Amino acid sequence: MGLGLRDPLAAEEIVRRLTLGSWSGGTGQISKIYSIDYDTAMRIVAEIAQVAVELEHRPDIDIRWDRLRITMTTHTAGDVVTDLDFLLAARIDEIAERHGAVTA
Repeated sequence: MGLGLRDPLAAEEIVRRLTLGSWSGGTGQISKIYSIDYDTAMRIVAEIAQVAVELEHRPDIDIRWDRLRITMTTHTAGDVVTDLDFLLAARIDEIAERHGAVTA
């Protein structure tokens, strides 16, 4: 994984990217909550785990009976938001959409 993906993003760039999508956050982390049943959330998490290993980037995941919350920061860059967070966010959105999850 290239080090450029782990470079901290400027606050303005983070705001710009967040405005284009359905994630929220700031310079310290980005997050999203999906509305989805528990069993489907578990299947989504299994797929996210595969991508996390591939990208060498691990999101924080919270599963509730009708919600799935994903939070990301790049710990190796000092707990800031980087391109890697947005790359993983896009992959997570693709996985969640395939399973019928919608933004809560």
